[in-house]
Parts: sequence; C-alpha cells; structure tokens
Amino acid sequence: MSACAAAGVGVAFGSPIGGVIFSLEEMSSNFPLKTMWRSYFCALVATAVLAAMNPFRTGQLVMFQVSYDRDWHFFEVVFFVIIGIFGGLYGEFVIKWNLRVQAFRKRFLTHHAITEAAFLAGLTAIICYFNTFLRIDMTESMEILFRECEGGHDYHGLCRPVNRWSMVLSLTMATIIRICLVIISYGCKVPAGVFVPSMAIGASFGRTIGILVQALHETSPNSRFFASCKPDISCITPGTYAFLGAAAALSGIMHITVSVVVIMFELTGALTYILPTMIVVGVTKAVSERLGKGGIADRMIWFNGFPFLDNKEEHSFGVPVSQVMNGDLTVLPVSGTTMEDIEEILKTTSFRGFPIVDDYSSQLIRGYINRSELKYGIERAKRERTIPPTTQCSFMPSSQPAADPVSETSAVSTSSCAGGFFSIDFARFIDPTPLTVHPRLPLETVMEIFKKVGPRVVLVEHHGALCGIVTRKDVLKFQFKLDNRENVRSEDVIAGDRCREEKLWGLIVQSVAWLNAKLSIQRANLRPGSENSDRVESELPVRFEVELDNRRFG
Repeated sequence: MSACAAAGVGVAFGSPIGGVIFSLEEMSSNFPLKTMWRSYFCALVATAVLAAMNPFRTGQLVMFQVSYDRDWHFFEVVFFVIIGIFGGLYGEFVIKWNLRVQAFRKRFLTHHAITEAAFLAGLTAIICYFNTFLRIDMTESMEILFRECEGGHDYHGLCRPVNRWSMVLSLTMATIIRICLVIISYGCKVPAGVFVPSMAIGASFGRTIGILVQALHETSPNSRFFASCKPDISCITPGTYAFLGAAAALSGIMHITVSVVVIMFELTGALTYILPTMIVVGVTKAVSERLGKGGIADRMIWFNGFPFLDNKEEHSFGVPVSQVMNGDLTVLPVSGTTMEDIEEILKTTSFRGFPIVDDYSSQLIRGYINRSELKYGIERAKRERTIPPTTQCSFMPSSQPAADPVSETSAVSTSSCAGGFFSIDFARFIDPTPLTVHPRLPLETVMEIFKKVGPRVVLVEHHGALCGIVTRKDVLKFQFKLDNRENVRSEDVIAGDRCREEKLWGLIVQSVAWLNAKLSIQRANLRPGSENSDRVESELPVRFEVELDNRRFG
C-alpha cells in the first residue's frame, strides 16, 4: 500500500521523491528500509512511464507545472504568514463541517447514493458556470493562477490593472464557493479526492493576496516597506502567492508538511522558493495543530470507527491495562468440549478468537485459536467424514510438528475411541505462545505493542491465569472516551443537532415531492391526446406560417 501511494502521488504531481516522502509521512505506521526502496522503485517506474507517454504533449508531467525566474523579498514574509494562517483555518473549517455532512449522509442518504451524486453534479455545474475560474477544470485553473503575468499569459484579463478589482471579487467568490462544494461533496459515493480541490482553493486565495499586494506596491512604490524592490523590475509576482496558497491549503487539509515542500519544489524546480514554502507550511501546521489533531483522512477513519492506531500520536493515559481489558470472556478448555458445544459457541458469539485454557476453574493459558481457523478446521473435518455432535474436541497445543505426512495433508487429526466415538485434535490451528501482558502494565506500553508488533489481541494474565483480553477497539474506545470528557457535548446540543438534521431532511423530501408533482403535471399536459397537447399541435402550423411570412417580407 505504501508503494502504491508513492506511485500515485508521484504521477499526480510529477513528484516521485515527494510521493515517497508522502508515503513515509502519511501512509505507513512502520516504514523499514526495504519498504522505502520499494516505494521509490514504484514511484520511479510510474513517473518514467508517464514521462514516456507525454500525455499533454508539452514535456510536462502535470498541467500546472511552472517555473519562476524571480527571487522573493523579505517583506513578503508577512503575507506568507497570512497565507499559512489561511491554510490552517481552511483545513479545520472544512474538516469540522464535512464531518457534520458525513453524519447527515450516513443517517439519511445511505440508500440514495446515485441521486445524491447526480444532484451534486447538477448543482456544481449550475453554480460554477457563472464564475470564470470555476467554469474551467481545476488543473487548468491552477496552471493559469501559477503563471507569471509576463509572456502573454493573460487569461480573461487577469493581469490587466483595469480588471484588478473584478478579478479579486471573482477569485474570492471562487474560493468561497469551492470551499462549500468541497464540504458537501467529499465523502459521497464518487471517486473524488480532496488533494486537487484544496490546491485550487489555496491557489485562488493566494492569487487574490498576490493581486492585493501588487496593488499596494503600485499605490506606494516609494514606501520604506518596499525599499528592497528594484525600480525597473516587477517587484511582486502574484503567481508565487497562488503557488504558496496551494501548498498551504494542501498542508492544512491533510496535516502533512515535508512531503508538501518536496512536491512543490519538484513542481517548480525553483530552489529559491523552498524557504517561503517551508514558512507557509510551518505556519499552517502550527495553526492546524492548535485547532485540532489529525487531517481529514485521520478524522474520517475515527468517524467510521476503524480500529486504526496512529503511529504519529503520543499518549499519556496513566492507567493500567486492567482498566481497559474485556473480562467477559468465552474460553475453550483443552479437553471435555464436544462438537455441539463449539458450534453453539460459534453461533452465539462474534469474537474473532478464543483463548485456550486448562479448565474453567484454573484459567491457565495454554494457547489461542482464531475464529476463522476454528471454522475452517470444522468444515474440513466434516468434508472428510461424518462428524457426530458428541465428538470430543481436543485443543492441546503440540510442542513439535507432526511427523507423518498424513497429518500434514489433513486439516485436523481424527481418531476413533471405544464405543464408536470420535475425537478431533485442533492442535495445528492453535497458537501456543500468544502475546500476554501483566494487568498492571501501563496502557501506553500496550498501545506501542499494537503499533509495533501488530497483534490482533493481547491476553492479560496474572501468574499464568487468564484475566482478560485487550483488542485495538478496546484501546480506541478508551481513548475516545477520554477525548469526549475533554470536549464534552451536552445532551441538549446533540438533540439540537439531530433536530436540525431532521428538519433539513424534511425540507429536502418536501422539495423533491413538490418538484416531482410539477414534473408529473407537465408530463400529463404533454401526453398525446390531452387537451394541452392538442392545443399545442394546432398552434404549430400557425406559428410556422407566421415565421415564413416574417422571413419573406421582413
């Protein structure tokens, strides 16, 4: 997965090294040297194939690849900081409201995915048609906004001073509208991402700041603030502000830093703009971490309840693992269990595995068996021969592998007993050395075990006796419980949010019903044989004759 992510980012932005660093920074919880080499090789091959195909027939890997030949000035750091603050605020604003949209979508729109996608497509087309920078493709828009004004690059008078304020208004509206569209569109059932839309939002905002700074310089060219500008050379390059705004927005929405700097450097090839990019991304990261933790991908993982422990986070709970473990256990004794008992346990429980103990009283741990392997062993034994419900099942872990080839080819070992009864040995499917911890072990250490070792479960034992089981979900539930204590939402606030969601859904249902009724009336009026359709058909020849007379004598 890390290699695929590196190749995808490398192709999308023409940045193979940036793709590898993105995979290191965002994707992998464990990134050994061989994974880095594989990611690098995949990104290299993918970028080389794209360069050989030359999709745009320009020699560029992406449409918005640009180059700058001017240096930046130290007084522009003030405006770079403003762009960085915008990136952090943009990321947190979009994440917060998009999660609310996701909650509404999950509650009401689960069974209306196609209708929702069609509505969003139509709404986007209608709204974006009336704006110059929303009407075109986002990559083309970034290409236009990144360019310098010199060299004949003047899209719809973007570089003309007479159109300056109209362009500021148009770019501001494009920024606001695109933010709203990202909030309601991200997460619907279409293959759409958030990388390029965020960069387009940052580019339009950055270009707006660049135009305003350029107007400020032209208004007061002799000010001490612009003392470092040379008189015969254009001092402000608005395209660089768009470039830095794209970096800030991408960093703010994804909470990534180093990979953004490398991607932007490989896009421009301008070594002089590494420091401004680092300043902007650093300010964005500081603002983002101040307002919330985790980018939009991390928040979506938490929102959907996936058992993922982020390796980048550091925790300090101050509690032992015994406060988190699950003590309501279903265990399997080494002997004395029939096939009927095991099948009943599989039907009535949903656990992913079962600890093996000596007996129910002592609870001495002997091993662990996964649910899937236990079911596979039962099904395989039933295919080989008929297994009666009273068949005895043995879960004694074997210290040595089976020597005879017959036991290696069969799934389980079955043997006949006196009286015609059978016994089945599941020793091949048992893990005789499951990972165990002491009940007083700190929870932070157990989290590190899950992150670094990656077990499905950890058994909690005291002097060899089973006390409980800890899974990733148990740890995450405790973590979310602590987070909710810090950010307490009262029942009234939650009830108010649900009430507003229900009112919004009721309004949507009423609007759809009204529109459907209107369309039904129109279809009924235009149906052949109806009174209105006969009137329309009778008027057509008259209209045609009048049109011919007008063309003939007018």
